[in-house]
Amino acid sequence: MYWPLNNAIHTLNAGGVIAYPTEAVWGIGCDPYNEQALAQILQIKQRDSKKGMLLVASDISQVDYLLKGVSQEQRAKMLASWQPGQRSTTWLVPHRGLVPPAVHGQFNTVAIRVSEHKGIRALCDGFGGPVVSTSANFSGHPAATNIMQVRKFLGSQLDFILPGELGNQAKPSRIIDAASDRIIRD
Repeated sequence: MYWPLNNAIHTLNAGGVIAYPTEAVWGIGCDPYNEQALAQILQIKQRDSKKGMLLVASDISQVDYLLKGVSQEQRAKMLASWQPGQRSTTWLVPHRGLVPPAVHGQFNTVAIRVSEHKGIRALCDGFGGPVVSTSANFSGHPAATNIMQVRKFLGSQLDFILPGELGNQAKPSRIIDAASDRIIRD
């Protein structure tokens, strides 16, 4: 494991907030069960806690505990959308009280995505589970699309920036409500 990835994983385990490249934009994240780190992200982004944040994983096994109430048909759709070469898709599933309020916000659902981005996969594998993922920006402003923007606008407030390349997606993930199949963001 190369040192920046090791440092990012150590930072997550220590309760820190990191920035990292995703499929289309730069994201910031933390351990989804560390309340202090979640509060730090909300403060950095100047984000309303009611909005919630999403969880990104390297494999369905990392979010399987959140899929217990999901039908086989819904699960099959999620799995199909998370296959390599597909557009990045985030699904809203019932959180059943299994994630902190800062993650689900005012909603009865939590947003989850299995990523094919090799940097995210390595990060989640090394961390041993899903990581919070929210765009690297101030709430209401455009997301960072390169490491220089991350450093310029958020760098002093982050505990670590994991270098790497964005994926090949032109825009952030599509968001679909699993229960209704309604597209929330395309």
